Amino acid sequence: GGGGRPPRAAGMAEAEAAGDAGLGPAAAQEGAQLAELAAVIGATVPTGFEHTAAEEVREKLGSASRISKDRGKIYFEVPARSLPQVHRLRSVDNLFVVVQEFKDYQFKENKEDALKDLEDLVKKLPWTDPLKVWELNNSLKKKKTKRKKYNLQSPASRGKLSDGGGEGEADQNNTNEQEDCAQNPVAVEAAGGRDTENPQGVASRNGVEEEEDNEQSDVKAEVQASSESGSKAGEGQTGEEGEAKVLRFRVTCNRAGDKHSFTSNEAARDFGGAVQEHFQWKADMTNFDVEVLLNIHNNEMVVGIALTEESLHRRNITHFGPTTLRSTLAYGMLRLCDPQPTDIIVDPMCGTGAIPIEGAAEWPCCYHIAGDNNPQAVKRAANNISSLLRKNESKDSSAALGVPLDVIQWDICRLPLRTGSVDIVVTDMPFGKRIGSKKKNWDLYPACLMEIGRICTPGTGRAVLLTQDKKCFAKALSRVGHIWRRAQTVWVNVGGLHAAVYLLRRTSEPAQDTRPFW
Repeated sequence: GGGGRPPRAAGMAEAEAAGDAGLGPAAAQEGAQLAELAAVIGATVPTGFEHTAAEEVREKLGSASRISKDRGKIYFEVPARSLPQVHRLRSVDNLFVVVQEFKDYQFKENKEDALKDLEDLVKKLPWTDPLKVWELNNSLKKKKTKRKKYNLQSPASRGKLSDGGGEGEADQNNTNEQEDCAQNPVAVEAAGGRDTENPQGVASRNGVEEEEDNEQSDVKAEVQASSESGSKAGEGQTGEEGEAKVLRFRVTCNRAGDKHSFTSNEAARDFGGAVQEHFQWKADMTNFDVEVLLNIHNNEMVVGIALTEESLHRRNITHFGPTTLRSTLAYGMLRLCDPQPTDIIVDPMCGTGAIPIEGAAEWPCCYHIAGDNNPQAVKRAANNISSLLRKNESKDSSAALGVPLDVIQWDICRLPLRTGSVDIVVTDMPFGKRIGSKKKNWDLYPACLMEIGRICTPGTGRAVLLTQDKKCFAKALSRVGHIWRRAQTVWVNVGGLHAAVYLLRRTSEPAQDTRPFW
């Protein structure tokens, strides 16, 4: 997958990019140094699909990954100039740059001591390179969204990027959308110590204008420590209005394990207080520029800086349904069936179309057919596909490709497809928790396995099915053992529900083509 540019060209492009950002020759030179900057990237991935993600990283970036003991995370090293390719990975939800990792951190048993250690740690951490990676990442995001350019030299130079009100508003919408993801402090704490905390209890203000006036405080940017001549960082500190800009930040702590004397709230609060003191940044829970991550899993601790504002898994879908599947999970499921060019891939219960849309984007040499019995779902899937088509057109109108994907309303038990004509079936079976009911599943599952067994090619056909109703699925599978055998099971977590992804292989037994209902 994706060939990289030759290193020399990359360095020059980096310097040019620095030139684009409206910087002088000195900064362009710094751009060339950035080309040599390496980053350890942490990525959160759907649990159970860590190896899939590691394979994708090796294929597309050529880096080896380390799979964390903390499920759902992988780590890999890349040159900072590969960040754009990192953001194009299909199997990762969120990305962060690792500041430092502790394999066996000795937390003190006394709460006060443990928290004091975390505070003291802030001064000792190697922030300089990770912050450069964060800035480079920001400049890439800016290029994409064409927001106001700002000086790359100093993190302190990034204030609220708003000219007047319009763009500021857009900025705030993003953050709110993200708030929905994982940041509801109370609800999240209950889900096992995942949590976010406002370090100094600073309430966020909304008015953009008023923020501009209140930002004249003097800024001691971390960069001063890192750039030998303090003057360089100093220059970077004035925004376009000629006043100092202060970075806003928040700390998000995820803690798992029963040996800790402190909660994730307390850790975030005290670590955040120390971060604020160290950088002279301003704590802000909603309009933050920098999100510092503190991931604690038993004795492992990782400090990082977030590189994605909202999870990448939302990338394809514009019209969400009640149970829209994360595209990263869809990617993992599709990858399990190893699609080959010209394969016909069917999702008979497509919902909003997450699986076929991911499939068409990543395996364009296959033909993807999506269907659902619910007209509302079919409509949403069609809307998502047309947004995808529009996105493709806007990229390069001369070469706009169609998407090898069709959406049809049908009955899952009576598919209008010829026996033995399909290579792969990939679908998210009704869970019975959010949609449908377990009672229905007892009838639906066997009928569904029979029908997909009928349309799949004997001997080579395969199916990847996600379900939470594992008992029911096992029972149904035992009834169709002559046409399907289970090759692999991956345990996953879907929105807090324990679920399983089954890879089934079609036996060479021909399907009974008796169709009493036609």
